[in-house]
Amino acid sequence: METLSRLIDHRAPISPATPCGQVAALFDAEPALPALAVVEGAAPVGLVYRDVLKGMMRVAGETLATQPIANVMDPEPRIVAADLDANAFVMALAESPTPIHRSAYVAVDGAGRYLGVGGLSSLLESHGRRQREARDAMALVERMAVDVGAHLNGVMAITERLEHQRLTPDASAFVRAIGDTSRDMGETLSRAVDLHRSAQGQLTFKLAPMRLRDLADAIEARWAPRAQEGGSMLLVSYDGDPECGVEADGDRLLQVFDILIENALACGRGLIEARLTARAEGAKIRLDGQVRDNTEGHLEERLARVRDPLSAVSLRDHSELAHCVGVALAHRIMRAMGGPLAAEPNRGAGLTVGFSLSVAPAAAVEAQEAEPAVAGRAAHILIVDDNATNRMVAEALCDMFECTSEQAVDGVEAIEMARGGRFDLILMDIKMPRMDGIAATRAIREMSGRPARTPIVALTANADPADVQTYIAAGMQDVVEKPIKPERLAVVLSALLSDEDDQDAESGHEAAA
Repeated sequence: METLSRLIDHRAPISPATPCGQVAALFDAEPALPALAVVEGAAPVGLVYRDVLKGMMRVAGETLATQPIANVMDPEPRIVAADLDANAFVMALAESPTPIHRSAYVAVDGAGRYLGVGGLSSLLESHGRRQREARDAMALVERMAVDVGAHLNGVMAITERLEHQRLTPDASAFVRAIGDTSRDMGETLSRAVDLHRSAQGQLTFKLAPMRLRDLADAIEARWAPRAQEGGSMLLVSYDGDPECGVEADGDRLLQVFDILIENALACGRGLIEARLTARAEGAKIRLDGQVRDNTEGHLEERLARVRDPLSAVSLRDHSELAHCVGVALAHRIMRAMGGPLAAEPNRGAGLTVGFSLSVAPAAAVEAQEAEPAVAGRAAHILIVDDNATNRMVAEALCDMFECTSEQAVDGVEAIEMARGGRFDLILMDIKMPRMDGIAATRAIREMSGRPARTPIVALTANADPADVQTYIAAGMQDVVEKPIKPERLAVVLSALLSDEDDQDAESGHEAAA
């Protein structure tokens, strides 16, 4: 903690009887001196501000020169304890009745004795520096979280491949446990990063047409098997027009249901009901979502944890930390969407947690496929990444989508391998030694024939709008953010490989003509 004692000037004060002309001379001798404290005995009785006194001397210098400084000093200066946290002091300034234009303060010890004087400009500069350091530290933590998530993604890809091997029952159980633990850790990290982004006002939402029945189906497909494995039963219901479409962020809504269902499952075995209701309300659609459970447990503790998940009491139990982070994120998401979460105890056992929000209707929405289909033919893909784990993850996903693949470790290798034109698509990392992904993409686009037309997809943890524009300008067709989500990669591959089939067909017709 940085206290004010480190920021003040421990200079000798002046007495109330000191002539104004003498004080003005002190300011002339030290242009950087913002103020001088006036002390009687050991206690501060006033403060003289450099700019104020200099202005008064310009107007009435001859008259004031011999008068005591007590006649023009500020008799009610800002007096603060020297051991006060500097950051807390800055935050308190906005609530202080003392005018902010008073550009200095007097620091005292615990007994009220004078210790020194400080300028608000240096204090604000220190506060700004600490804020920048905090932002830099959080940016580093967020970057590390993304990197750890990518490694966990690699662990899950490896365990998935191991599960298809002939293993002993014990080995299979260990592999599943490793995969489940990695998945849970990755989910917790992702939620923690989202929670931090929401606190900074940087949580992103992507509104798009979605069919509510598809959301209910996705919830059931994702959670019914896991509930059954844990000895519980999940019932998912949708009450509304089967074809009702709305403009909303389906991924965020699914994320909220994930958190609420996961939280209910963590409280013990029982029956869990996830309900989604849609009703026309004027020109809008009223969307109600609920997760109700009848699990036993300490009802008051559960209510407190859901209503205030980041309180000291909620975070006291370290085993509940991941759930508290999740519930806190769900609160932030729904508050941003306009439908805050509410929790109420059931008449019997358990809780009901839900939300209600108003959303705009959407035009006809195509039904989502249960599983993403990549293409109607086997594709051959070049994976370019300097990280072996990332290459393994991408290779496993290509295998999942029945695509063959080869690997390159940097942009130089990618260019040489792409010259033959044997790849249907290239997955390109951005930051690599020797040659980065952007330079490699530009070099491939300068080739002739089929290699120059090969679709290139950026694989990167940096997918801000400005970054995406840079990748597209370099000649890439799309971006898949790391850690790679299979469903996102499937959508991109399906679209680009289908487009390539159409282009090849057109090229064939032109050649025949």
